Order: sequence, then C-alpha cells, then structure tokens
Amino acid sequence: MTMPKNGDSSPIYFINSDAETLVPNALSALATQWVETTGFAAKEGEVCLVPALDGQCDAVLFGLGKKGSKTASPLLPGLLPVKLPAGRYHFANPEALGDDPQALFLATLAWHLGSYRFDRYKENAKLLPELDWPVGVDREDVLRQVKGSNLARDLINIPSNDMGPDELEAVTRGLVDTHGARLEVTTGDELLEKNFPMIHAVGRASPRAPRLLDFIWGRESDPKVTLVGKGVCFDTGGLNLKPGSSMALMKKDMGGAANVLGLASMIMSANLPVRLRVLIPAVENSVSGSAFRPGDVLQSHKGLTVEIGNTDAEGRLILADALSLADEEEPELLIDMATLTGAARVALGPDLPPFYSDDHELVHALASESTRQWDPLWNMPLWDAYDAKLSSDIADVNHITTDGFAGSITAALFLRRFVSKAGSWAHFDIFGWAPAAQAARPKGGEAQGIRALYTLIRNRYDIGWS
Repeated sequence: MTMPKNGDSSPIYFINSDAETLVPNALSALATQWVETTGFAAKEGEVCLVPALDGQCDAVLFGLGKKGSKTASPLLPGLLPVKLPAGRYHFANPEALGDDPQALFLATLAWHLGSYRFDRYKENAKLLPELDWPVGVDREDVLRQVKGSNLARDLINIPSNDMGPDELEAVTRGLVDTHGARLEVTTGDELLEKNFPMIHAVGRASPRAPRLLDFIWGRESDPKVTLVGKGVCFDTGGLNLKPGSSMALMKKDMGGAANVLGLASMIMSANLPVRLRVLIPAVENSVSGSAFRPGDVLQSHKGLTVEIGNTDAEGRLILADALSLADEEEPELLIDMATLTGAARVALGPDLPPFYSDDHELVHALASESTRQWDPLWNMPLWDAYDAKLSSDIADVNHITTDGFAGSITAALFLRRFVSKAGSWAHFDIFGWAPAAQAARPKGGEAQGIRALYTLIRNRYDIGWS
C-alpha cells in the first residue's frame, strides 16, 4: 500500500471497540466493506489500513479498546510509528481521545516518543512516518520533553566501550556549552584532594579515571534545584564479581546520570526560573589490584565512615559523596536518580520506579504529576525501623544489610544519612530500561520519572514560557 500523492497526509481515526460503528461516516461504502472484511475490532493498539481504489492509503483506523478501560493508556498512539508505513498522517478525530486537552497532548507526545530509534551502529536507518502537528498542542513543550527523554535513552543505549567516564563528561560539556552553564570537573587523585574519597575508591581500579561532574546554570538569586545522577558507566560488581547474566546490561548502570541530564536539558531549554546544579559522579567499577574490598572502611565526604559489605553495591557510595556536596549549600529541592537496586525491580517490576521522600507535600505532588503525565512512579516508605539494619561494629555505618530484606528501602535510608540541610529531598530507584517494546517505549534504554519531575518543577516555581 502506498501513500497519497502530492504530499497529502492520511487521516488517522481513533475508534473505541464499543462504539456504535467502527467505521467513520467520512469513509466510503467500499471502505466500510474493507474494514468488515479485515475483521477490525478496535482492540487496544489494533491498526487497520484502509486502501483507496488506486492502492494508496486512504485512512487508518486505530483501536483504543473499550471506552474508560482501566488498561487503556493515553500513550497508546505511540504504537503508530511502529505499525504504519512511512508517509504523512494527521489525527482526524482527536475528540475521540477525550475532553481533557491533556489527552491530545499525551497522544502527540506518545507518537514522538514512539518514533525513537537507536540506529547509531546500523548502516540503513528505517524511514519513519511523520505526524502533522495537531491544533492546540504545545509543540515546543512536546519536543522539549521528547528531546530530553531521547537524550537519556541514547546515553543508556550506547555501549560502555563508547560511553565511559570520558565520554559522559564530553556529553555533559556539550549540554553545558549549549545552555551557557558552568562546568567543573574533578578527576582521578584530585578527588582525594577535594575530599570525595568514596567516588575515588569505587572508580580507582579502572584505567578510565573516576571523576565528579559539577555544573551550574541559572541566576544565583533563583531557587536552588539540584540533581544528582549515578554515573557508573559499567559495573562488573568489583571484587564481588557479578555473574555474566547479571553483567550483560551493566552499560545501563549510568541510567541515573542519563536521566538527570535529560531532565536538566528540559529545565534549561524551558528557561525555568531556577538556579540549577547537576552533580554526576562518573566511574567504572572494575577489578584490579587497586580495587576496593569487602570489609574495607571508607571515609566519606560528609565525614561518616562506611564499612563495605559488598563491592557490588557501589552506586550508593558515589551518590553519598555527591549528595553530601549538594546538601552543603542547602538547595530548596534535591533530587537523586540511580539504577540502584534489584530489590526495586522485584517489588515493582521494570516499569514502575519507586521514589522516597520525607516531604509529604512533595510526595503528593509527584504522585499527581506521575498520573497526569502518564510517567509511572510509586512512593515507597523511608521506614525508620529498618535503619538499624545498616549498623556496623567498626564504622559509623555499613552501606548494605546482611539479611537481604527491603533492599531498596535500606539503600534509600543509607542515602538519607548524607542529606540534612536540603529543603526537600527525593530519591528515585529507577531501572532505566524497557525489557520489551511498549506503546511510546521502544525496547532499550528508557527515561523514567523525568517528565513528571520536569512538570512538577515547572509548576512549583510558577513559571510562564520565556
């Protein structure tokens, strides 16, 4: 089936499976017969290409399932770029998506998120369908969120041989230069001189020097918002070596850094009235004679001594040093993101990242934005009674527990020890990966939580668009 001549776009009709008719009145009797012949039932994500007499695409019917279905996602149109041939299309009946303008916004966003392809290492990139811009949808805001999300996806998808600490620094420099921010980098043994001993300890076994990336953007007089992202560019597990099956996806262990950079891109491109600081400890957790060991006691930037229970729990160590630095200037809002624990995946699966905060107002706002933006998040408790599980006989704290219970919660409790001055703090234990393709989410590296966070920050500081 070919596309219409003369650059015309094909209409896409959204159809509910329980509608009185599954065929729009605008289509011909022959088209109706075609739809009936194909057995189109408007199931969620079902597509029917309706041909014209000359064999070109006359229209597309896209199934939404039953109206009001609890399983239906407003991001379902993100399947269209995968299922349609190359060409131009437009939404013919956007009112079918619902009365809330947010529904059309999300459908448009979903189309563009679903158009993402990671083809850096492929010779022939597939041509994708294009969408005529729907009336009433904020183009700049959609593209801003898509660009930030795709930056995070790209960084996670790039294999570690091409995305080590050096390359992560280079990407950060590019973002800084684009937006006029100021970057400071502390590398190698300089980390010890400037009192970041845990970042140094985790990264010192690799020939790729560990570093702390620290950039600031915005006016000093504006509210301070600080983002901290775990940048473990590859994690072998260190001397507590991971099995091969667990190591295969460890290029994604810098997913926290990737998501933080994607969020920072959104904030800066929207010119939000905040003084933004981004801290990324970038390391590779490798094995050599200089690797840190189970049973070691490390000094931290905050001054607490930390007993090492397992070298494969390295992410919280580098985050702790960065969070301590961030906390010193008392930011109004402090966010950290990390691919931190397998326990979070066991509890909530790959699609629903937990987040932790003692600020109940922030928790409520995040939960609300998560639902409205269809960017799943789930609040988990900072259960104080479990804090004792981090006790150590020889140091101020052990960075893991020994009983294996509540791994995501106790990791968050460990990080909380390094935050005391920030107005609000939230920790996100993300997966950063889509194990299987879904609507608006191709398989591979994934941005999680940053659209909800971007919208919350935009709304919290009551900005308009500049």
